[in-house]
Amino acid sequence: MTRKATDCRDTPSVSGCSLYISGEEEEVVRAAAEHAVSVHGHTDGQELRDGVRASLKEALPGT
Repeated sequence: MTRKATDCRDTPSVSGCSLYISGEEEEVVRAAAEHAVSVHGHTDGQELRDGVRASLKEALPGT
């Protein structure tokens, strides 16, 4: 299965977060949603997770 990734640098934020998360799709969605809630103050829910899923890209080689 192809590894997926999300990168906080792709979404401008006040904190200037640079977290990069890669792994299996469901792992990345779960971890990114938890990060978005705990660090960026978002509310967890289907809309957040759908947004994370829509923004996923292929992981960089070696990640």
